[in-house]
Amino acid sequence: MIWYWARFSWGWFSDPVFAPDTRFVWALVALLTIFWLVLFLFYGMYRERYAASRFDELISLAKVVTFGILVLFFLLFIESLDAYSARTNLVFYFAAVFVLVATGRVLVRSVQKLLILKGYGLHRTLIVGWSDMLDQLYEEVARYPEAGLDIVGALRLRRETTAHSDPNNDPINTEDGLLPQNGSKELSSIQELPQLIDDLEIQDVLIALGADDGGSLMEVLRLCDGKSVSLKLVPDFYTLIGGMARTEHMYGLPLIEVLPEPMQAWEESLKRLMDLVISGTVLVVGLPLWIVIDFMVRLTSSGPSIYRQHRVGQHGREFVMYKYRTMRINAEAETGPVWASEDDPRYTRFGRWLRKWRIDEIPQMWNVFKGDMSLVGPRPERPFFVAKFSSQIPLYSRRHRVKPGITGWAQVKWRYDSNLDDVRQKVKYDLFYIENMSFKRDLQILFRTVYTAIRGAGR
Repeated sequence: MIWYWARFSWGWFSDPVFAPDTRFVWALVALLTIFWLVLFLFYGMYRERYAASRFDELISLAKVVTFGILVLFFLLFIESLDAYSARTNLVFYFAAVFVLVATGRVLVRSVQKLLILKGYGLHRTLIVGWSDMLDQLYEEVARYPEAGLDIVGALRLRRETTAHSDPNNDPINTEDGLLPQNGSKELSSIQELPQLIDDLEIQDVLIALGADDGGSLMEVLRLCDGKSVSLKLVPDFYTLIGGMARTEHMYGLPLIEVLPEPMQAWEESLKRLMDLVISGTVLVVGLPLWIVIDFMVRLTSSGPSIYRQHRVGQHGREFVMYKYRTMRINAEAETGPVWASEDDPRYTRFGRWLRKWRIDEIPQMWNVFKGDMSLVGPRPERPFFVAKFSSQIPLYSRRHRVKPGITGWAQVKWRYDSNLDDVRQKVKYDLFYIENMSFKRDLQILFRTVYTAIRGAGR
């Protein structure tokens, strides 16, 4: 509206040939508003930026606004590249959008900072490490209240005794009393870390370990995998974790973020958009066929046509996954949870055909549309197997960093599970996918899955 007033009311630019109708102006305002909202959403500008630098946010905003202006320029003014007025108008429009949006965001972040300083909206934080380092980190956090971290728990680790260590040294000693002053809860077993995160509703985990504690660090990372928490380290560990980390400063408090978001914001938005479009199209366009398959499942075997099963999804949250039933009813009543085999006698005749062509997975499109799953990602497992594999396979829980998928890199590269070695191999493929996630790789996996389904190579 400021651009409109400047051009047609204030006379800041060359005289316009005509003044547009008011209804047209409001229609244009609505369209441009939708354009910017979608663009900001696409580039992750509405993600939580807790206690983040306002300057960094302005830099991100400038990049997105510049891209948006270029899109509008080529859409609206490509035929007027030589016209001075067209370029001047766009420059002014860029300035109006950036300055006003930036002003609004700075005001919001400033209010958030004031609230944090007054103790509102603090992130519940757990610190993990040796006693001396925990106390030092607690003092550092207390020195920077703008960081918005409220230490509500401490997990003190016991050092392993070596030939050069002092057996009388007790690292769980808390004589200085710094942490108990904050009313924090302390445990001494590292295996209790996941339960402590749940009990205290932890949002951030700060890790304070020494320079020779690589094994302890990896164990902490393994136990935190699958939990919806932000992991940050004291900077001493940067050489140990390499590309898994990103250095940041929270109002002067130096920390290292571990395991940041695996995909860029725009790719994540594009991935979700693809999930919605493809799943919605498959469900709606193929509805007559799905009704026929529903009828055939009921006709060829007793029981419901849709099989519902609890699976473990992103951040360890359980959800109900849907499939066309391919086995007889109560197939695991006598055996308990077991893997399906290639010639499993529990399959119905029609169910075997559904699995061969991967049609039994179609109801999971509803899981994708709801957001429980994605088209591409690690296959979700049942809680029984997740608990079993997490204790036997290192970094298994890291699969829960992302949404599970109908298909994945492990599915197109490896056979169906028949033993624990198969699971270990698939976990390697899943971890490779997570560390190399991209929209391009998702498309590659989808094409290979479609090719496998067309050949009828499923099981």
